[in-house]
Amino acid sequence: MTDHSTLPLPLTALSQAQQQSLVNIVRRAAKAEILPRFRNLSAGQISTKSGPDDLVTEADTQAEKMIARGILRMFPNAMVIGEEAAHARPELRDEAAKAELAFIIDPVDGTWNFAHGLPVFGVILAATRFGRPVFGMLYDAIMDDWITADSETGAMMFGARGPHRRMRTSEGGALGDLSGYLHFYLMDKDVQPKLAETLPDFGRTGALRCSCHEYRMLAQGSVDFCLSGVLNPWDHAAGVLICQRAGGFVRMLDGQDYDISIKQGYLLAAANEDVWNTVAERLRFLKEASS
Repeated sequence: MTDHSTLPLPLTALSQAQQQSLVNIVRRAAKAEILPRFRNLSAGQISTKSGPDDLVTEADTQAEKMIARGILRMFPNAMVIGEEAAHARPELRDEAAKAELAFIIDPVDGTWNFAHGLPVFGVILAATRFGRPVFGMLYDAIMDDWITADSETGAMMFGARGPHRRMRTSEGGALGDLSGYLHFYLMDKDVQPKLAETLPDFGRTGALRCSCHEYRMLAQGSVDFCLSGVLNPWDHAAGVLICQRAGGFVRMLDGQDYDISIKQGYLLAAANEDVWNTVAERLRFLKEASS
């Protein structure tokens, strides 16, 4: 794991004009490569990766290529990795964690939903400095709106159909009043029984099979927490920053600050520090199981 203890806090590294150009690249890719294929995929345009529920479609591969090309034209010296490229070359993830400036793309987050005709998918784009997120974008291609944040400004939602607005996480509450996303079936089988015992203690738990929309819901105050045990950076780097800049609190369950070099453990994003502590205390056994 990269030691960040002697590094200065990351700077934004991107101007507002550059951030807007990145937004434009993502929107164009969605219009050209993603939306025309939604509910219009043949069987030959869908394949599996690690298992039957881990899908990749022609929309994923083509959108990733288009977004990567656009970013490299803007930042020829930056490292650019996408989910599909990292699947083919896992070492890219370690290289990105050490890069002074890296861009991480999830071209169709929620591919299972996308491939089955459910309009709960999005595009995630993050920029990192030495593994730490400094810019994030969560884009809803169906509604053509997006939430962005950087390391110096708050999380804002923008859209072609309405005015922009500031994102604020919820105020939280007691454990029995909290709702959130908890990726039960992605957890190790040996912790699932204990995890199942905790579910009645919460107000409501579920999963959208789409990190983009889960983090959007957290940032806009619709849910109180999100717990993840699979730490792919294309799923989390943008959402972590956006949650933090919307007033939330994010750490690994063992207390570490998040960066993309971390590959094991449990990431808890919460509406505020009190909610984080409340949920983390109830799920303390997960920390013990991973230590």
